[in-house]
Amino acid sequence: MLRTSTYIPPGLKGGTIASVVLTGGPTLASAVVLGIGNVLLSDDGAGVRAAEALSRRLGNRPGLRVLDGGTMSFALLEYLRDTGALIVFDAAELGAPAGEVRCFEGESMDSFLADTARRRTVHEVGLNDVMAMARLAEELPEQRALICIQAAEVRWGLEVTPAVGAALPRAAAQAEALLERWQS
Repeated sequence: MLRTSTYIPPGLKGGTIASVVLTGGPTLASAVVLGIGNVLLSDDGAGVRAAEALSRRLGNRPGLRVLDGGTMSFALLEYLRDTGALIVFDAAELGAPAGEVRCFEGESMDSFLADTARRRTVHEVGLNDVMAMARLAEELPEQRALICIQAAEVRWGLEVTPAVGAALPRAAAQAEALLERWQS
């Protein structure tokens, strides 16, 4: 069984809460939301910060698991098993103004991730690799979406830039709308 612990990392404003996996594996969930990125690299942590914003917005809803995926790479595969719906938040290079939010759903998500020009990542293993492994294992969630936030900069720092910070509520609202649509 998955155990999580909440903590407030030192130096974060406003009591930002993150979830940390301590032991065990995932349990069955009807929907999984993953925030991925490195919160030590300013805007690269936008995915994790967006997941935190969604968690604050929705509270503890049955059948919904919101996780800080950080830079966990292939360990994230465990959370794709037995779920029919997946939303991933991540910072991305969209060629857009900082803070722009875009949603890629289903095959659009797959195409976005497969674009070799977008494969650059500061992580050991990219989301594209995790999704490819899920596809090979026949564990790719039927309903899936990637919500991207255009980063302004990636540098050492615990805070996202103002433009990305302003985008977090919009990203969370898009995820909430997707979840509602998928449940109906």
